[in-house]
Amino acid sequence: MTSLSQDIKDKLSRLNVLEKIIAINVIVFVLGLLLKSSLGWFELPSDFSDFIIKPWAIITYAFLHYDFWHLFFNMLWLYFIGRMFLNLFSPKMALNIYFLGAMAGGLLYMLCYTAFPNVFQSNSRLLGASAAVRALLIFLCAYMPNQELRFFTFNLKLWYVGVAIVIIDIIGVFSGINNPTGGNSGGYLAHLGGVLLGYFYAKQLLKGQDIGRGFESIMDAVFNMFKATKKGPLKTVHKNKSKVGGYTKSDFKEFNNQKKIDIILDKISKSGYDSLTAEEKEFLFRAGK
Repeated sequence: MTSLSQDIKDKLSRLNVLEKIIAINVIVFVLGLLLKSSLGWFELPSDFSDFIIKPWAIITYAFLHYDFWHLFFNMLWLYFIGRMFLNLFSPKMALNIYFLGAMAGGLLYMLCYTAFPNVFQSNSRLLGASAAVRALLIFLCAYMPNQELRFFTFNLKLWYVGVAIVIIDIIGVFSGINNPTGGNSGGYLAHLGGVLLGYFYAKQLLKGQDIGRGFESIMDAVFNMFKATKKGPLKTVHKNKSKVGGYTKSDFKEFNNQKKIDIILDKISKSGYDSLTAEEKEFLFRAGK
């Protein structure tokens, strides 16, 4: 038994941070099959008054899936998006966007249900990782819109994918409203919350501002509470107000430019120089100077 548990720990330790999120979702899904009636406290209610007594639900709802296909497609998206994302950005940023996307989706869901009670069904509950996954996807679409993906026999720019996803979600909201049984308007509203977060995060990062740094600091503080810390001599720390999260705007600009160069060079290695767009050729020319 010890050998088996150690083997499981070793395999989990080799997973990247988003693959660990997938593993947690799968474990929670299995527990949900056994304890479905006991997971209500982790679902996100549509009413703010109900939310106040279980504020943790703004995050925990994103780990609940009661339907296998709901789980399967969310985790499939997360797996492929994660591989692309973690080739360019840090695991901490991935977690920032994932959890902030879930929170933004949950807040938009509650806000709309509270503000328009005659439009949306009352006593609704939200669950699933879709908003968090949407945030990561739209972040990539907004950060490098002209990056191309191979889709069967042709290439698609990321911004095409992003626009298609948004249109589908908007249609989903209105089709749910017009559905006598209620549809899934709440789920699509949450998707749009994740979309807004991912888009805003990417645009601010391109300007040199990482809006997830504050959330990251909070999460670090929470995790540090559960870690044994050694006391050491006190040190005087001088803060540089021109920096964001320890980085200057020029650091962010250099980081963004280098990532763009890496993407363009990778495209050249796969499809040749002629496959570049005019914009990519111009950017590479300016970078070469």
